[in-house]
Amino acid sequence: MQLEPTTANVLDAYHLLTGVVTPRPIAWVTTISPAGVVNLAPFSFFNVFGANPPVVVFSPTNKRDGSKKDTLLNVQATGEFVVNVSVADLAEKVNLTSRELPPDQSEIELAGLHTTPSLKVKPPRVAEAPASLECRVLQIVPVGTGAIAANLVIGEVVMIHVADEMLDAHGRPDPRKLRTVARLGSDFWCHTSDLFEQKRP
Repeated sequence: MQLEPTTANVLDAYHLLTGVVTPRPIAWVTTISPAGVVNLAPFSFFNVFGANPPVVVFSPTNKRDGSKKDTLLNVQATGEFVVNVSVADLAEKVNLTSRELPPDQSEIELAGLHTTPSLKVKPPRVAEAPASLECRVLQIVPVGTGAIAANLVIGEVVMIHVADEMLDAHGRPDPRKLRTVARLGSDFWCHTSDLFEQKRP
């Protein structure tokens, strides 16, 4: 099979890309609207891109009608967000918070979750998440227009939270304890518990 994205239907390209580029970690992002409503949404266009300074990037793509998602509107207005780690025990709630709600309703309440204050930014953390990254926006780069067009939110991590029980003997996150989940294509997800080790040469 071959597909040229410039001439193909955007959804066809999307499904091929998300089915091939896997697994994708999930940024479970909390933001706060100018009216004070806490928004929570998952994004699998996400990764860490540097450590000096610590930088993460996620993309709240445009909705299928071309409009902006609440998360993007909030980070544009406030310049702050929190990435909460998506783990196996919370996978159903992560998925539930992908539901589109009116801007005056919070996904926190929808999923029966709780928040805890952040230390450096206004958006709160998800209390149930075993790790969170408080971030300030460095830059937002729109790429394209219309349905599913990217909006690269580049954020500097200003505070890292990891629950002590998720750490190994060296004080580093232990993947066997953290048990993150990731997105594949279509409705498929995966657990990151099938591990193997290779020493770097």
